[in-house]
Amino acid sequence: MTTEQDFTLIGAGIMSATLGVLIKQLMPNAKIAIYERLDQVAAESSDAWNNAGTGHSAFCELNYTPEDKNGTIDLSKALKISEQFEISKQLWAYLVKKGLVQPKVPFINDIDHMSFVFGEKNQTFLKNRFKALTAYPMFKDMKHTEEFDEISSWVPLMMEGRGRNEKIAATRMSIGTDVNFGSITRNMISYLKSCDEVAIHLGHQVENITKRSSGSWEVELTDLTTSKEKTITSKFVFIGAGGGALKLLEKSDIPEGEGYGGFPVSGEFLKCNNADVIAQHEAKVYGKAEEGAPPMSVPHLDTRMLNGKRSLLFGPYAGFSTKFLKNGSYLDLPLSLDAHNIFPMISAGMHNVSLTKYLIQQVMQSPEERFNALTKYYPLAKFEDWELIKAGQRVQIIKKDKEVGGKLQFGTEIISSKDKTLAALLGASPGASTAVSIMLNLLTECFPEQIKSKEWITKLTEIIPSFGKSLISDGVLCEKTRAYTTTILKLEDY
Repeated sequence: MTTEQDFTLIGAGIMSATLGVLIKQLMPNAKIAIYERLDQVAAESSDAWNNAGTGHSAFCELNYTPEDKNGTIDLSKALKISEQFEISKQLWAYLVKKGLVQPKVPFINDIDHMSFVFGEKNQTFLKNRFKALTAYPMFKDMKHTEEFDEISSWVPLMMEGRGRNEKIAATRMSIGTDVNFGSITRNMISYLKSCDEVAIHLGHQVENITKRSSGSWEVELTDLTTSKEKTITSKFVFIGAGGGALKLLEKSDIPEGEGYGGFPVSGEFLKCNNADVIAQHEAKVYGKAEEGAPPMSVPHLDTRMLNGKRSLLFGPYAGFSTKFLKNGSYLDLPLSLDAHNIFPMISAGMHNVSLTKYLIQQVMQSPEERFNALTKYYPLAKFEDWELIKAGQRVQIIKKDKEVGGKLQFGTEIISSKDKTLAALLGASPGASTAVSIMLNLLTECFPEQIKSKEWITKLTEIIPSFGKSLISDGVLCEKTRAYTTTILKLEDY
């Protein structure tokens, strides 16, 4: 007997959890099934130790404000991401306010977001970035300084042992946050489990996805605990399996998925084990990435709040693995190659020689070389206080391109079937932080009539008060929205 679902969500991470919550709020009677290959929720990219937890809001990530050859700074990505994170906070505040999620410890905490640069050229860049961003209400509270003593008052750990004449500069946003995306995901999944017509299936691997003549999808699964095979049908399928989404998209055989490939990048961090050192630093401090480095490799000295306990990390150090998931197979990359994507993959590789060189250098680094990178940000660091830990696995999108054949694309992208009954999410950072906006975009793309209905607009406005409005241009709305989420999520220092 074949089980029938309205919605099948593949992967039990932040994306499926967010989509499931939105669907259940908009369509209370919808029958939803979530399938996860692992035996626990949020164990891959959503896990707190597998991402930076910045709550990417573009306050400190300098790669979101690139500078061209003429010195012009492009703010478009920073403004968009900052607004999207504010939208995420609104959904989380709604869930907390309604009692739909009840975290035992906060999943979001106040942590200053800072940018920190070296040298006169970068001082000029940071000052120009500060002037450009603070023209917008979302960034009006940003502070900037090149004064040694002021930076010392912000991050004393980073300034001890540093020469007073060193050319440095910093910006600071006191409304920055640290987010445990594993925690919020598990809370949302717990809420979904309590809902009627929602089933969560852990330890289930999707083997195939096939379009039926009736228009629905047939999903073949294996219960990894019992090895029993099963088949379900679904009116709509979402593939939100992180790095594993590419292989599942290929199994669906939709034409829209042709030409896509993936380039896996792994990450490592130095984790501090000295409680006295950890207590002296309370900020997320981001520097500038080396030329040719992927966005996830922006160096940062990063305070984390994980289940109520403070931690301190530095990194990330990029690595290379042919796995598409941390718990994946080394055959993931070679098995992803096919006639439709081999040329874009080769072309993208030829146009990203600097990235390849960078990854080789990172993989070849000695422990001493990794530690030396830390001392640039924390001059008095002691080697014995830090240990190397494995972080998450990311798969950057490679897509066909008419001009160059294939290009490496950072960020995330939704690929949907022509009839809008299947959608897949590919890509990585800043995915988790902007999950709500991404899933709203998916609903807009796949349910264009419903998203314009009075019922949906009314409900979405209740969930997200700024829905349909701009937090970028409307300073009053931005201030009001932040005050609301700050109160509900019990964030201080606003």
